[in-house]
Amino acid sequence: MDEVEVSALSDELDRLHTEHRRYAQRLEELLQKPYLTEDEQLEEVRLKKLKLHAKDLICAIERRLPAVA
Repeated sequence: MDEVEVSALSDELDRLHTEHRRYAQRLEELLQKPYLTEDEQLEEVRLKKLKLHAKDLICAIERRLPAVA
């Protein structure tokens, strides 16, 4: 793996970490509410899936990066 690929993976990793934090922050906002509307409940489920997917991608990239370092 060359420097360009490592740089691209690092950039993608940064982007995914940012997304993951954004999803977590919005989920925290929803969890502060005593009751969720139906739309908010759907948003909560969607955000949990997106957050998990981002975490899976982060882990996959992190497994690849140490192999090149």
